[in-house]
Amino acid sequence: MSLSFPRSEKLKSSKTIKRLFEGGKSYTKFPLKVLSLEVPEQQTTQATFAVPKRNFKLAVTRNRIKRQMREAYRLHKQEVTNKSGKKFALLFLYLSKDKPQYVQLEKASKALLKKIKDEV
Repeated sequence: MSLSFPRSEKLKSSKTIKRLFEGGKSYTKFPLKVLSLEVPEQQTTQATFAVPKRNFKLAVTRNRIKRQMREAYRLHKQEVTNKSGKKFALLFLYLSKDKPQYVQLEKASKALLKKIKDEV
């Protein structure tokens, strides 16, 4: 399995994101929260990342946190994609008001992906 994060795996559909907030399952491992929804019509598992503007006013800071979350997901996404044939839409939301350490994000991301895999 490739460890890349190609365009086809990025969740951009506003309809799918709206469905995630309305009916997706939520898992939390501080400082991350993930909303997941099984979407069988998709080709691959797709993910998107969000950092609230309320907590981080500077776009530079928000973008850095999103970049770190994407990297943590990219390295551990095989937890969800390899084990089951199911396809998911995932939204990772950063909860803390402090700038994170990458190690902290990686641990939380790995634990959340494992929880999603175990639920399936």
